[in-house]
Amino acid sequence: MYFFIKHLAFLDMCYISTIVPKLLMSSISECVTISFGGCVIQLFIFLAMAAAESTLLVAMSYDRYVAICNPLHYTYIMKREVCIQLASTSWIIGSVYSTTHTVNTFRLNFCRSNIIDHFFCDLPPLLKIACSDIRLNQRMIFVIGAVLILPCFPLTVVSYVFIIRTIVRIPSATGRRKTFSTCASHLITVGLFYLTGISVYLRPNFTSTALHQDRISAVFYTILVPMVNPIVYSLRNKELKQAIKKILTGRKPIGKTKKSCK
Repeated sequence: MYFFIKHLAFLDMCYISTIVPKLLMSSISECVTISFGGCVIQLFIFLAMAAAESTLLVAMSYDRYVAICNPLHYTYIMKREVCIQLASTSWIIGSVYSTTHTVNTFRLNFCRSNIIDHFFCDLPPLLKIACSDIRLNQRMIFVIGAVLILPCFPLTVVSYVFIIRTIVRIPSATGRRKTFSTCASHLITVGLFYLTGISVYLRPNFTSTALHQDRISAVFYTILVPMVNPIVYSLRNKELKQAIKKILTGRKPIGKTKKSCK
């Protein structure tokens, strides 16, 4: 589990570092421009991290499925080699997905405007200002997303259907609560990431109204999800939960006091 969480943490760090620093600089200064090369790099890294994270979340759901539904075979099934293969597949899919869309996007001619109607270089607003025929790009976004990214959501859902069935069969309430707590953090991440991402990219066309909605959705999967992930997964740490309880209740940490020597 922690093997995949380390990869997710690295993904989120790259993810949020690609967009938020430029967004903050644009917000506190009058410099709201980005170079052509900077836009290319931002789009490439963003798409690579987004696609890699979507497939990594599937690997994490499979890891939870094996741990809960087949606990006695977990060590045999989830060998380190298997974990490395799953993580590597996520990075490869992210790289292929990003390279395909980045190359196809920046081979277009941009002559309508140099203003991107978004807070970062994303596919829909870039296609909006292109003066070339973008029908092929729109089809590729929909088709590649449907082939590579869309299956990730139902696979995750299927894993959790079996997980919930197994949890319900646990006789003790304490056991059910403890087992479900190992999945709750992952479910929150999956819900926020997939639902907002699918609503943006698996759409046949991009209108002005849709682009306005995309900006709202983009806040979730580019800023909120990477920010929430460390908090959500850290809540599994007993020491952190105890520290939060002490802060909320106003109790001071219990510690040893030194005896005075006379």
